[in-house]
Amino acid sequence: MKKNRQIAVIGAGLMGHGIALTLARAGQYVLITDPVEDARASVSRRIMDSLKGMGESDEKIAKILKKIEITGSIERAVKNAEVVFEAAPEKLDLKRKIFAEIEELAPETCILASNTSVMPITKIMSELRIKGRAIGTHWWNPPHLIPLVEVVSTEWTDVAVADDMMALLEDAGKTPVRVNKDVPGFIGNRLQHALWREAISLVENGICDAESVDTVIKASFGRRLAVLGPLENADLVGTDLTLDIHENVLFDLESRKGPSPYLEQLVEEGRLGMKSGEGFRKWTPEEADQVRARVARHLNRLDGILLD
Repeated sequence: MKKNRQIAVIGAGLMGHGIALTLARAGQYVLITDPVEDARASVSRRIMDSLKGMGESDEKIAKILKKIEITGSIERAVKNAEVVFEAAPEKLDLKRKIFAEIEELAPETCILASNTSVMPITKIMSELRIKGRAIGTHWWNPPHLIPLVEVVSTEWTDVAVADDMMALLEDAGKTPVRVNKDVPGFIGNRLQHALWREAISLVENGICDAESVDTVIKASFGRRLAVLGPLENADLVGTDLTLDIHENVLFDLESRKGPSPYLEQLVEEGRLGMKSGEGFRKWTPEEADQVRARVARHLNRLDGILLD
């Protein structure tokens, strides 16, 4: 893979800083911009802190930071870019506006990628003049620690564009997968929220409490998910046994099309999770910090194992 490709990252928040450091760490030259001055002012420190958390030496961090330029101008960021990654908030009109501006300023050969977790790329990119270069890249949070990136093609995306994006991400140490049809939620969030829908339903219907749901997942099948995917597991136990189980349980699983009324009630009452002190469970600030630290340690440990 060619190094020192000029990459633009639009958005210097949690996702943007992780995307930028991942590509700079892989030897690419990154220009990152954000309309918020505080975000631009703090992004170097946040990148440095993330790299330290990943175990990088001061010498290596200094080399990576030299590959990253911070600018307040979208024009400066994209005018010579080969690839643009948009990492703005999940607002359709905002993303469309950003890409309209980028298309006027970036080279016509530049790949335009939107980072979104659920929004169809087709909706975001539908007003572009050159649609064949548009693609979705769903980086998972935190983007510098989670290997997966879902590469989402629209009906217009050129095969060469998807191939180039896959190669760029693989070279950066990511695990990209192709999403051949642009559907809401792509692959990962459709799977994740199918699980969440049933988890919420179990609590809503008084079958168990929220802590029990989390304990069951963490102490049983969750332990093997990182090394055994659900369809691998189905093949392992046998498709015949899988069919028997489905015939006896699927009819009783939650199948509503909209959000859970219980979830809607939590939000209406201001029970917004750790940030408010209560959601499905009650949280002290110390407990919330412990969970965040536990997740960070776990992901950093896995990242170290993968790098080895």
